[in-house]
Amino acid sequence: MAEIRNYTINFGPQHPSAHGVLRLVLELDGEVVERADPHIGLLHRGTEKLAETRTWVQSVPYMDRLDYVSMMCNEHAYCMAIERLLGLEVPLRAQYIRVMFDEITRILNHLLNIGTHALDIGAMTMVLYTFREREDLMDAYEAVSGARMHAAYYRPGGVYRDLPDRMPQYEVNKFRNAKIVSELNSSRSGSLLDFLEDFTNRFPTYCDEYETLLTDNRIWKQRTVGIGVVSPEQALAWGFSGAMLRGSGVAWDLRKKQPYEVYDRMDFDIPVGKNGDCYDRYLCRMEEMRQSNRIVKQCIEWLRKNPGPVITDNHKVAPPPREQMKSNMEELIHHFKLFTEGMHVPKGEVYAAVEHPKGEFGVYAVSDGANKPYRLKLRAPGYAHLAAMDDIARGHMIADVVAIIGTMDVVFGEIDR
Repeated sequence: MAEIRNYTINFGPQHPSAHGVLRLVLELDGEVVERADPHIGLLHRGTEKLAETRTWVQSVPYMDRLDYVSMMCNEHAYCMAIERLLGLEVPLRAQYIRVMFDEITRILNHLLNIGTHALDIGAMTMVLYTFREREDLMDAYEAVSGARMHAAYYRPGGVYRDLPDRMPQYEVNKFRNAKIVSELNSSRSGSLLDFLEDFTNRFPTYCDEYETLLTDNRIWKQRTVGIGVVSPEQALAWGFSGAMLRGSGVAWDLRKKQPYEVYDRMDFDIPVGKNGDCYDRYLCRMEEMRQSNRIVKQCIEWLRKNPGPVITDNHKVAPPPREQMKSNMEELIHHFKLFTEGMHVPKGEVYAAVEHPKGEFGVYAVSDGANKPYRLKLRAPGYAHLAAMDDIARGHMIADVVAIIGTMDVVFGEIDR
């Protein structure tokens, strides 16, 4: 008999699948995990404390940097919290734009998760496919906000500006000749809505390509089926949400159960798993992308037919249009006060949550009537998921730990905060 020794090893932070900032201390019996102890805090930026020294609006860009794969969804919860404290009505067109970009963000998040999860387990091609589609959606982010990732596009009372009438174009250079450029620009000749409509028509075919590569791939199934099984009772007890909860068979989705913005007008389904393993959670995310695509289509159709304001006309909260600000003293004062002192939010406390791509992302804010939050607490979905790592990983092999981290879809910006 070979003598098997117990080891305690550091899995990460340098391991490629540990996201650069997760230190997982594993106690092993041979290659079997006896205990998994996640050590976090290597990316701690003090977002909640920083918010207390910034005006309400100045903290919007900090939200982008929490889960930096689901930027606008983080902003959404924060803006909703402020709007509830203010008792503010958001224009309907802005609500549709928010819902559309929430779903674009959901697709972006799941593309990155499925591509990199497959890469962690050893499937190289997936990440090349998924990043090809992410490029198109990043262009949509750039068109509305000027930034590919940290958009700061949502504002209390609506969104920063209306959807643009033209898309950025590729230009001929030493890497791309005129023929390639004309092909790349074929879907960019119209407005952002035209570009997104073209994308939504193409996207189901891309989803089929991903499924061809992974869904019945025997190596993928060997690495994910029966791995990291979580029962519905465990998932609820640990405070799971999103695909981690729905993969275990619990049909909980805030967009359906506690609708916000215009989700109650949307026609979509909630995918639910049966076995609560890594494979079911993958299938849930695949189907969620298809459902998000349906929602984006519905938003595009409505936005085409219904022009209107995209931010509140309350100039104590949102800046007046620039042409008014430059021609009217009243508007100039509003603009100056808003950008120097910020808005004053009434006393009170509020909790606002959205169905973030990873689960329930909530913002608990306390106001003392000043121009800054008195306290801010963020409810990050990934934090609850990672907390269950020890229970989920116990009894699995070291190689399965990689699959479990991948299926949790952890991003440390929101876990460490």
